[in-house]
Amino acid sequence: MKILLIIFLWINSVQLFAAEQIKLSPEQLANLGVKLGQLDPVKAIPLLEAPAKVSIPPANEYLVSTAHSGLVSQINASIGDEVKKDQILAYIKSPELLTLQQQHLQSTNDLKLAKSEFSRDEKLYKEGVIADRRWRQTKTNYHVFMSHFNETRQLLEISGLSEADIKALERTRKLTSQLKITAPISGILLERMVTAGERVDLLEPLFRVAKLEKLWLDISIPQHRIQQIHLGDTVVVDDMDVTARIFLIGKHVDGKNQTVLARAEILTSQSTIRLGQTVNVKISQKSEEPMFKVPNSALAQSSGITYLFVRTDSGFNVQPVTVVGRAEQEAIIRGELQKGSEVAIKGAVALKAQFLGLGEDE
Repeated sequence: MKILLIIFLWINSVQLFAAEQIKLSPEQLANLGVKLGQLDPVKAIPLLEAPAKVSIPPANEYLVSTAHSGLVSQINASIGDEVKKDQILAYIKSPELLTLQQQHLQSTNDLKLAKSEFSRDEKLYKEGVIADRRWRQTKTNYHVFMSHFNETRQLLEISGLSEADIKALERTRKLTSQLKITAPISGILLERMVTAGERVDLLEPLFRVAKLEKLWLDISIPQHRIQQIHLGDTVVVDDMDVTARIFLIGKHVDGKNQTVLARAEILTSQSTIRLGQTVNVKISQKSEEPMFKVPNSALAQSSGITYLFVRTDSGFNVQPVTVVGRAEQEAIIRGELQKGSEVAIKGAVALKAQFLGLGEDE
């Protein structure tokens, strides 16, 4: 019964506020120092601010390593350089590369001989000159040498030799110990791990290259506020014309700082932001309901209810509102309000005194 009485009194107080008016003459309005402004509609509710780090999708980042041990004889690219796919980044002198080339030339000779025998025995078999057993053996030998040829050729490709380099080797039979290290993609050279004259081992990383067309924001959200965040929420980077949209919300809490990862993809120009940079971001959420932005000075409170003063021909209407968000010195509100309505953005304290003098004592 007590709860029903409280609800009844609250509803009555809201109706009283909605119906209450303050009548003021132009002279009284000027004396009170009231300043007017129009309601500014907004489409998103500010949720929170959080730190974020700029990252890139793993698919756009490549670690360039060497397929053979050797000595770095030359480096052709520096950190920050824009490189093209297949551009030579460095040369490595590798004795292992000589061995692979020799093996490939041997497999080329073997295949050439086996192909000659295959063509000869195929003709003889069709003429009935040789037995079926010999023809099967010739075919088997040919397929074995073909497999070995393909194997040694693929090993050279894995080593970093291009198709043109391999064909030149097969044509000229000239060996080289210079292993070319090339860029796997077009992008930016982010890191160089070696210097000229240094010896490197098999599969040792040499360079890190990345495509920066797509960047992410890895946002650290306090775990007690993660329920406020939703997929599709808008993210704006402080002091930058950079906007992103959340597409992933983590499923675990970081044990060190008790935060949850929210990842957003940057949608706008990335000229003002850099990979690895730490930034502060603001997260907001779209709403279908009409909302408005007003200065905090436009709001007043009484009996636990927030309201503002809407200008009328004879003074002001006292309009209850709900604060749904805060943005620095401003508040985001909902209520029975119309776009373009004039409200008191300064002098609300004086209007509140007038209102309480008319309606109730506080």
